[in-house]
Amino acid sequence: MTDKITIDENDTTLVHSPPMRVLISEEQIQTRTHEMGQQIDADFKDENPVLIGLLKGSFIFMADLCRAISIPHHIDFMAIAAYGGGTAPSGAVRLLKDLNVNITGRSVLIVEDIIDSGLTMAYIRRLLLARQPKRLAIATLLDKRSRRQTELPIEYVGFEIGAGFVVGYGLDLAERYRHLPHIAELDVTGTAEESTRSE
Repeated sequence: MTDKITIDENDTTLVHSPPMRVLISEEQIQTRTHEMGQQIDADFKDENPVLIGLLKGSFIFMADLCRAISIPHHIDFMAIAAYGGGTAPSGAVRLLKDLNVNITGRSVLIVEDIIDSGLTMAYIRRLLLARQPKRLAIATLLDKRSRRQTELPIEYVGFEIGAGFVVGYGLDLAERYRHLPHIAELDVTGTAEESTRSE
């Protein structure tokens, strides 16, 4: 992938559409999501867990995962933004939408699209642990383990991937490509969008 992405600030479309490489197919995602659902069924049997999706990126994975889980469960969402709009090196975030449900004494599963440095997820985990759930686990579709900057327990991982920038299946580049049914890798080196996603 040698072409770069150029963004016209006065337009909503890509001036150059970058070449993409399909990293994980739609079929692979659905198969693995079903497997994760079966594992969660077994681990959370009789616990009626609360699934917490982190907006926006996790919304498609959250929808498919909750359909793959056959045990009773509740769902809720949190929306977060990194301070400064960048990659939040401190892991600190501000809440745009907090939970509607009280998780004290409940079994909780955080559902995320991708975990990179782990700093933001570690912050969210501390925030939710302070609310005294019965148990707290993390499920992520994608894990960039090689980029981890902090120790983080992740109980359910769909796929471990490299350091490349990925889009599709809810993940975006400047709000583009969320609709893709697969995970694709593209090159954003040297563009303004390279550091816009907090992971």
